Amino acid sequence: MNIKIGIRREDINKWEKRVPLIPSHARELSDRYPIEFRVQPSAIRIFNDADYRLAGIPVEEGLSPCSIVLALKEIPLELIEKNKTYLLFSHTVKGQSQNMPMLKRMMDLGCTVIDYEKMTDEKGRRVLYFGNYAGHAGMIDTLWALGKRLEAEGTANPFSSLSPTHRYQNLVEAKEAVGRLAWTIIKEGLPRGLGPVVFGFFGYGHVSQGAQEIFDILPVEMVRPADIPRLFQGGAEAHRNLYKAVFREEDMVKPLDPGKPFDLQDFYKNPHEYRPVTEDLVPYLTAVVNGIYWTPKFPKYITKPFLKKLYGGGAQPRLRVVGDITCDINGSIECTVRHTDSDNPVYVYDPVEDKASPGFEGRGPAVLAVYNLPAELPLESSTYFSNKLKEHVPAVAAARFDKPFAECGLPDVLRRAVILYRGELTPDYAYLFKFIG
Repeated sequence: MNIKIGIRREDINKWEKRVPLIPSHARELSDRYPIEFRVQPSAIRIFNDADYRLAGIPVEEGLSPCSIVLALKEIPLELIEKNKTYLLFSHTVKGQSQNMPMLKRMMDLGCTVIDYEKMTDEKGRRVLYFGNYAGHAGMIDTLWALGKRLEAEGTANPFSSLSPTHRYQNLVEAKEAVGRLAWTIIKEGLPRGLGPVVFGFFGYGHVSQGAQEIFDILPVEMVRPADIPRLFQGGAEAHRNLYKAVFREEDMVKPLDPGKPFDLQDFYKNPHEYRPVTEDLVPYLTAVVNGIYWTPKFPKYITKPFLKKLYGGGAQPRLRVVGDITCDINGSIECTVRHTDSDNPVYVYDPVEDKASPGFEGRGPAVLAVYNLPAELPLESSTYFSNKLKEHVPAVAAARFDKPFAECGLPDVLRRAVILYRGELTPDYAYLFKFIG
């Protein structure tokens, strides 16, 4: 008997055009395995209803006949169905308060939840992610935001030639625009009073790598974080390069014990024994691009008290933009006080008033905190993700969800990602019970 799998219509906002499984991959799986797909209709999805029908996938509003549902983002409470298995980015594993009602509803209805974010190999590396595309979109938007922020200050600048990512047809077109920006900087230089322009990249994983791939199209010179102050020892000459500093853990924290050497694994195990030091270098940065994975056990790298002191004086600080791609609210960067979307992606955080105002004007850094950045590149990101997901769909379809968790037959890469099993938190995620209330 064929297993019926539904592909949910994404409806978190009008910008979410991605799909977890593209038409050709759904057809491929249907041809090779005892699986039947059906997809909900959508007026905005990057692969439209006709694309799925052409691939032989039925387009149906109701997914009730499907025991397994593939989604991307959170599911409205009223649409969660009893006893189903959901695959999605649940955004619950950090105890995110906004999604605890969804998790509680799924518990009450006896659902199974497999979270893409927690699908990892034997070395703990994620196997499903959009991080590189979040980095692509976030970097383009950060460069655009810098241009708009400088415009608001009355400074003409070449970054103003860029548009936000979602206005480009695809990644190729966006990269071409960044390439034109690069030529402008090479030929005309940067505004004399602005340089040196230093971008600090927090982190070096998929998100940061995607952001750097875009940034490196520009005329860029690499600099170690510790060497950033030396860039400011010269005069005010015009610069034709931007500077890139990638902050690794050893650049962001130091042991509390000054006689203790930095040890990465010790930091992961005992973060309370380390103090953040990034704020020593933030005053030299023009922009921060945040791509780190963060949980509350780790230090905060840019705090509100620091920003209040930085912006509380009379002079304009160098820091213009924070591109917080990871977008943890009140997380590693405390001026990320709320999410934004592609309609209004930027706000200025006033650290003296502790207030966020939409747009680019005001005291404080302009903060880009778009919740679902990969959705700004829906074609490329969907295709990439689907190509990875299709490798795991047959194992999900073959699992015995009618048996106890230990006997369900899921391979380890999927087993590690099961947050709920038939309405019960699995042992690895039992800690979430305290957040559910």
